[in-house]
Amino acid sequence: MTFPLQITYRHLEPSAAADELIREKADKLGQLDRVTSCRVVIEAPHRSQSKGNHYKVTIDLSIPGTELVVDRSPDQRVEHEDLFVAIREAFDHAWRELETYEQRRRDRRHVSSI
Repeated sequence: MTFPLQITYRHLEPSAAADELIREKADKLGQLDRVTSCRVVIEAPHRSQSKGNHYKVTIDLSIPGTELVVDRSPDQRVEHEDLFVAIREAFDHAWRELETYEQRRRDRRHVSSI
């Protein structure tokens, strides 16, 4: 990984296993585009005794020319009871966002060269 990675935990204890998964997934994102920094916030906003903890993962990626934030608005927010599923799904979504951004960038370059 050639870019800084910051991992923040809110309302839960840090996990070495989660950190390892995040590093692995962030490294793969760096292969798709020129990521200059990656900030990941993991939080357990709801503490329900009957339903267990739900985890929310936010990924903030800086790439030359823009910043991409993978998050859900409160009415669309996806929270998971399994921390590792939440991490994987957030990074999968970030991957799709980066692919879309890269495709748009290529399309703009192609149109401007015509």
